[in-house]
Amino acid sequence: MKNPDSVEENVRSRLELISARDSRIGAFIEVYAEDAIAQARDIDARMKAGKKVGSLAGLVVGIKNSIAVRGKRLTCASKMLENYAAPYSATAVERIIAEDGVIIGSTNLDEFSCGSDCSRSKLAKTVNPLDFERVPGGSSGGSAAAVAAGFCDVTLSEDTGGSIRLPAAFCGAVGVKPTYGAVSRYGICDLAMSFDQLGPLGRDVGSCARLLSTVMGEDGRDAMTAGVARVDYSAHLNSFPKRLRVGVPKEFFSGCDEWVSEAVWGKIKALESARDGVEIREFSFPILKYALPIYYILCASEFSSAMQKYDGLKYGMPWSEANGRDLNEIVSTVRDRALGAEVKRRILIGTYVTTKEFRDAWYSKALKARDALKKEFARVFDDFDAVMGPTAPMVAWKLGEKDQDPLQMYLADILAVPANCAGLPAASVPAGRTKKENMPAGLQVIAPWGGEQALLQILRACEK
Repeated sequence: MKNPDSVEENVRSRLELISARDSRIGAFIEVYAEDAIAQARDIDARMKAGKKVGSLAGLVVGIKNSIAVRGKRLTCASKMLENYAAPYSATAVERIIAEDGVIIGSTNLDEFSCGSDCSRSKLAKTVNPLDFERVPGGSSGGSAAAVAAGFCDVTLSEDTGGSIRLPAAFCGAVGVKPTYGAVSRYGICDLAMSFDQLGPLGRDVGSCARLLSTVMGEDGRDAMTAGVARVDYSAHLNSFPKRLRVGVPKEFFSGCDEWVSEAVWGKIKALESARDGVEIREFSFPILKYALPIYYILCASEFSSAMQKYDGLKYGMPWSEANGRDLNEIVSTVRDRALGAEVKRRILIGTYVTTKEFRDAWYSKALKARDALKKEFARVFDDFDAVMGPTAPMVAWKLGEKDQDPLQMYLADILAVPANCAGLPAASVPAGRTKKENMPAGLQVIAPWGGEQALLQILRACEK
């Protein structure tokens, strides 16, 4: 794509590309063509008049369709919310608009973010732009596909257990999950409120840094952001720590595809060779094996609670479309018709583990284990400045390959969920293509709490 002469020309070229290719790729649930052109014209007019424009002026942004954009459909890729329009915008979306980021549309996802490959959307089918026979990763698969296809520069996405990093790895993009509480969660349809975190998924580290600098910071509508300062990460992006102690957990490579391991180790060794002061050391981190069960028990528990409001009365498919003799039967019919199998599975699991009979055996123990995992990470960061390893133990799999076995899909998250359980900033950057499948592998970098600046600097060095 040639360099455009104006923001409007850039936006129009992206819309033409979407029109030509997205019917096959399926990255978007809705494209905001008229709004995007109008916004671009306004930016061009202000630039021509010598007036001030925002820090994102000209950057074309996609928004995951679990994040509210006022007046636009907020579907979570579900029949339950197929025609629901958001009455307000998320705080992060307001900040993007205020800084003149051009929002081009909403991207596809697994229904209510329940999935790891974006095959569980009820409103669109998304494929990997690098190989149409493979999945783009999930749950933010539409976001990664939109970036990889050149439909936008960056997307605002949401990461519960790798939902930004996994699709970024599968599609050869960059995905950043900041520290829990760094970005306001106001205006998102959360999968699990104590895990969810908004962050950028983009074509390069620079675009991710610009977006993260814009959306992070304190918001009175989300108490978790109290005291969080806004930082211009782009200003120091090309700096690099004089000393960088990198820990590589042996457990991250247990069960990892050998071609993925080779690509990731190649990128880690390349960083060590290219930068003075980088020390790489393997270590054992045995508690990581508990991260996946901790995540799925607690995530399902929070999700089942959050989904109670979708009964056809307050939200969702109108109850008048359902048949039933009483309220329970009508609500059951609404949920049965409007929700997919994976969403129902997670609701049932969460309901089961939080019942009075089983709460202490499952939910309470998982909370204690999560606290122990956080403490172990704190000890690790006494010895290391960053932790590195694969983003996922495999490359993008073929469409339909894991549809019949949800446990195999859950295992794809095994390397991503530890950062979410501990609330740590983590990111995925391309590590190169595997020799066997010629598909991207992702290098995951995990930093200490509040360590976004160093994290982005490391990513930029890896990118170079």
